[in-house]
Amino acid sequence: MQAKMSRTYCEGVSGSETWKEKVMQLQQTLKNNYTFEGKGLHTGKVARMTVCPAPADTGIVFRRTDLGEDALVPALAENVSNTARSTTISSGNASVSTIEHILSALTGMGVDNAYIDIDNIEVPILDGSAKPYIDAIWNDGFQQQDAPRRYIEIKETIEIRNEEKGSMVRIEPADEFRYDIKVDFNSKVLGVQQASWDSSVLYPEQIGVCRTFVFFHEIEFLFNNNLVKGGDVDNAIVIVEHPVTDEQVERMSQLFNVPALKVREDGYLSNLVLRFPNECARHKLLDLIGDLRLCGGFLKAKITAEKAGHGINTTAAKAVRKSLRA
Repeated sequence: MQAKMSRTYCEGVSGSETWKEKVMQLQQTLKNNYTFEGKGLHTGKVARMTVCPAPADTGIVFRRTDLGEDALVPALAENVSNTARSTTISSGNASVSTIEHILSALTGMGVDNAYIDIDNIEVPILDGSAKPYIDAIWNDGFQQQDAPRRYIEIKETIEIRNEEKGSMVRIEPADEFRYDIKVDFNSKVLGVQQASWDSSVLYPEQIGVCRTFVFFHEIEFLFNNNLVKGGDVDNAIVIVEHPVTDEQVERMSQLFNVPALKVREDGYLSNLVLRFPNECARHKLLDLIGDLRLCGGFLKAKITAEKAGHGINTTAAKAVRKSLRA
């Protein structure tokens, strides 16, 4: 994938200018339309979503095609309306939920401008990562646009803390972007995990492919409260933190409507094989990147996060937006 990426992005680059420098200078959008269809993780509703090219300076805008031509929801922090287990944005009567994975994918692939047409309220969960978007879009390359990329730069450090949860997001001025995240659920299975993203890390291969996760003991509660109607064994890593009985595992198999599952020696359910030892931390980084895209563009900053989630991520994005208006 990396070699093909270099060939794609080196088109039109001359002299000492590298493909990375060329990409970082200009805005870009997609070359084609890309359609995805599937269930929403929380609602279970099937949605058809098409990611489309958009003119320079558009940013990322969701269009609820089922609600009419005027049902537009720009992907901006001031439009955040809910952060319970995913990020929802709203404008007028239109809402779109679980937007973090597609926003992360577009950010990680360097897309400035896109329209996202969707015919229901929730973005499809697909495999629980950004990989389906990467697989569809990445090798086509991107359409460079005749406008400079507008980086988001802050003048002073912004730090958001939630003392009750022990979570923190700090955004500091910097010449280049860097994201560092530490994940600690007080879990003997996960331990304390860390992950980072900067210009040396290839997002499509090392971050975008990392899937969402859930603890075994949460799942039945979530099902009973209608919070994961679209969940299945193909789109979530399941962590078995506490001892469980054979009957509980059988119940899980029935909930997911799959053959008998097992608990592996490392404490994960047997439905998936980890793509990285710290895949859970990398997925939290994926989420952070998506949520902070709600700042309105590409942050040129150093971002440090601990025990982060959608609530504190989007609060930090709102603080950035407010600082830009000051």
